Parts: sequence; structure tokens; C-alpha cells
Amino acid sequence: MSKRYILGALAYLVPTFALGFVWHLVLFKEYYDSLAIYRTDIIIPLGFLSMLVQSVLFAWLYDRMFATASSSTIWSIVKYAVLGALLSWSFTTLAVGAKNITSSVPRFMVIETAFTVVQWLMVAPLTVLALRGPRASPSMISVSTSR
Repeated sequence: MSKRYILGALAYLVPTFALGFVWHLVLFKEYYDSLAIYRTDIIIPLGFLSMLVQSVLFAWLYDRMFATASSSTIWSIVKYAVLGALLSWSFTTLAVGAKNITSSVPRFMVIETAFTVVQWLMVAPLTVLALRGPRASPSMISVSTSR
């Protein structure tokens, strides 16, 4: 994996893990406790592994769909944030709200939607900065041996 991809993955992983930890286990802990949706013994390594997988996939997605576009940096951030937030929201909010037991699905939807918005306001600009510019093509990497 190239340094560029590692930076792209870290642009998702670091803020998502930090925000997720503080949001769910510190700032809004009582709110989530009142929803009775999470286990009391949260398994943080599994959450981290989930975010690690997501970080690699989102870096790949950005690189394939947005990095080579001729859009301005701001427009790239907006497009990537909207796509990433909708995709994340579909599996972290809609799917969880649909299948997990909670004291209030609407309250869960509100807090997790807010989380997703804040997450992507952080992640999208960092990813665009990490992965901006053209990818190295095979012709750019190869070294000519002819003289």
C-alpha cells in the first residue's frame, strides 16, 4: 500500500475513531445509555477493526471516483462528503435502527445522523487533502532503460 493510500486511510480512521470514542462513550454516553442499544461491555477493538476496513475502502473509493476529477478542492470535498455520509448513514444509522433493539428509534436516528454529519465534515476535507492530485500511473513509475 502506497504512502498516499495510507494517508487517505488515516484521514478517515483517526478522526472517525477519535470522534466515535468521544461522541459515544463520553459526550453522549448518558443519551446512548437511555437508548439501551449498546452492550455494557463495548468491544473497542472490533469497532476499530470495522473503522480500519472502512478507511481503506473509503480511501480507495475517493481515489477511484474523485481524485482524478477536474473539480475544485471545495467541490471535491462536498461531493465526497455527501456520498460518504449517505453511504455511512445507510449502514450505521438506517440498518442499525432497523434491526437493533432500542428504547427509541427516532432518538437513535437523530443522534446517529448528527454523528455522521460531524464525522464527514471532518473526514472529507482531510481525505481530499491526503489524496489530492493525480494517482501515479504505471507509465509515471516505470524507469526507462533505453539510452
